[in-house]
Amino acid sequence: MLNIVTAATAAAETESNESLAYLVGGGIFIFFMILLFVTLSFSRVGLRHDAHTQLPDPHKPVPHHHQDQVEKRDGH
Repeated sequence: MLNIVTAATAAAETESNESLAYLVGGGIFIFFMILLFVTLSFSRVGLRHDAHTQLPDPHKPVPHHHQDQVEKRDGH
């Protein structure tokens, strides 16, 4: 990102303000295209395999049942 700012500053000193706008806008566009490519790549990795059923976790309390047990224990 620093390279884009440096290039934009150099371009602004030698050329008109219009080319600076194209340079900055083009840099931002390329940045978002790279983010789009990375996002699509990772979404395809997640779709390669079938989803499997999760095993129940005995240590994960269900909020309502856990609260009921706490209230019984404390005598509320």
